[in-house]
Amino acid sequence: MWIGIDDTDSPAGMCTTYIGAVLVRRLKERGIPIIGARLVRLNPNVIHKTRGNAAVCIEAEGDAEAVFALACACVEELAEFDAPETNPGVVVAAVRPPPDFYYAVLRDFCTVDEAVDVLESIGARYRGYKNRRGLIGATAAVASVFFDRTFELLAYRKREAWGTPRQVDRASLFLADETTYPRTWDTVDRKNDAVVCVPHTPDPVLFGIRGESPAAVREARSYVRSEEPACEQVYTTNQGTDAHLLPGAIGELREGRSYLVRGAVAGLPATGPGGHVSFLLEDGGVEVRCMAYEPTRGFRDVVRALVPGDRVAVAGSYKGGSLNLEKLGVSHLAALVRIRPPVCPACARRMTSAGTAKGYKCRVCGGRSREPDVERWERRIRPGWYEVPPVARRHLSRPLVRGVPAWEEDLLQSGRP
Repeated sequence: MWIGIDDTDSPAGMCTTYIGAVLVRRLKERGIPIIGARLVRLNPNVIHKTRGNAAVCIEAEGDAEAVFALACACVEELAEFDAPETNPGVVVAAVRPPPDFYYAVLRDFCTVDEAVDVLESIGARYRGYKNRRGLIGATAAVASVFFDRTFELLAYRKREAWGTPRQVDRASLFLADETTYPRTWDTVDRKNDAVVCVPHTPDPVLFGIRGESPAAVREARSYVRSEEPACEQVYTTNQGTDAHLLPGAIGELREGRSYLVRGAVAGLPATGPGGHVSFLLEDGGVEVRCMAYEPTRGFRDVVRALVPGDRVAVAGSYKGGSLNLEKLGVSHLAALVRIRPPVCPACARRMTSAGTAKGYKCRVCGGRSREPDVERWERRIRPGWYEVPPVARRHLSRPLVRGVPAWEEDLLQSGRP
């Protein structure tokens, strides 16, 4: 069977993955075999999300009715029911729903009624609390199929420590990263000298290590010195896979979806209030504004280095009429030149225009020239891919250390002139 849980936390505390980890242990105590546990990230643009829009799915064997009762009891005990925005959902299904519903919730928006229709069609057990919105993510979690997958080891705090400063040794995290990168990533951000894997929210998570395999995240975890955790859980995840991205075309983008689109830079980037950098991307006579916000830090320097005529592909979420950038690929750089009147060889003064199609004339000695000075400036960027730093990376965004999927590279190169 597949057990799905979603929408149990709030900005003030709790974490759905923690409830998943607790449920795994309670199922094992009852002698119920656990086949696997998945952390399923869904559309990052949903306005109702608390933080990372994560649901969990546990695959197990046993009596479905008993498991459903146990899962509901776990949620009823631990979920943040007092928070008005928390609306848990629990699903237990002996038949997996079609993956279409997972992709719809990952890349688009769905309703509670649509989730219930899916659950009824497969005869699943389900319970939605309050407005039942958690049934959407719980159903998507049990329907999820990962064509690319990563792993995360999550360590959780003891209850008496919740809401207090986390005790995790900073140097040990940098050592873990140094030893296991690139098999693990986003533990720290070396360029910005920042710890990434330790949250600052008042939830039960102590730290999380992301990587390519269970062995890699466990190895990294072995270097970490911290307060004693209550428990730990390794999840299979869709994090770091770009599973949320759709190939898109400028002029056809829909609010709240995430896209990879290509085009030509249509104007010089501009730095606005707060340090946000924007530029216009054009394709087929239509334009879209692309935004690199201040938290993306050095990534903004890449954006500032673009000039009109550069051919690029950009990935990000379309919100409020702008694409909020997660990464950028450059397929072709326009020549950056400055054309000026030539210097007179006789008196070393710069000439001036002699009139349309008449070349240049020296005002001092009367010398003439037909050819201007053409100064080619070296570009500060090169063709290739650029990404936001780990401190600004979204959960679903695929770090470049994992490589670029073939479809993304194909889309980038198809935009070359």
